[in-house]
Amino acid sequence: MLDLGSFNTLQLDAIREVGNIGTGCAATALSDMLSCTIRMAVPEVALVSVYSLSEYYGNPDAIVAAVFMRSSGEFGCSVIFIQKEEDAALLVDLLLRQQFGGAIPSSMPEEVYDSAISEVGNIMISSFLNAVNMMIGTHKHENSVPGVARDMLASILDVVASMFGQMGEMALIIDAELRVDNVKGGAKGGGISSNIIMLPDPDALELLLGKLKVL
Repeated sequence: MLDLGSFNTLQLDAIREVGNIGTGCAATALSDMLSCTIRMAVPEVALVSVYSLSEYYGNPDAIVAAVFMRSSGEFGCSVIFIQKEEDAALLVDLLLRQQFGGAIPSSMPEEVYDSAISEVGNIMISSFLNAVNMMIGTHKHENSVPGVARDMLASILDVVASMFGQMGEMALIIDAELRVDNVKGGAKGGGISSNIIMLPDPDALELLLGKLKVL
């Protein structure tokens, strides 16, 4: 089984390219879903220990919205989509304006907000996973129903380490800056941060590198 110290430059570059392509496809799918232009800067991609995730993010007390999904199949993994609360609120606003024809009700139940976060996370994660599986030729996979949590960043990352660290030590983190433009219905655009964390199952990275012919 591979460990963090065993990857060569070619393998790390291949893994970063997977993260780049997957995130780009996810941003495109989100743009189609929200009927606006979403531009993505080249994301920062790194392979780190699942127990060191907190070192790569900001204020541990910041409130974030997280969507969790599990992908079963030949390339098994768990994926978490994390955003700052204000960034998640921007995307939720765009989605609800789509669903309500531009006019959002003044009083929005919390479950409606969480449902919208789930829908945004679902399209991002599903598109990311579809792109990765297509890239490596593993087409048969099944995604779980997304789970949503809003909590302090430190609490979310603690859950990630405790729940998913038992399945594998390594995490692929992709930090992308998105720009939302050409919005309709009075909604605001702007820059948002988007963070995807993929936690491959044991031996899944070997499969990935083998499919990419860099093992």
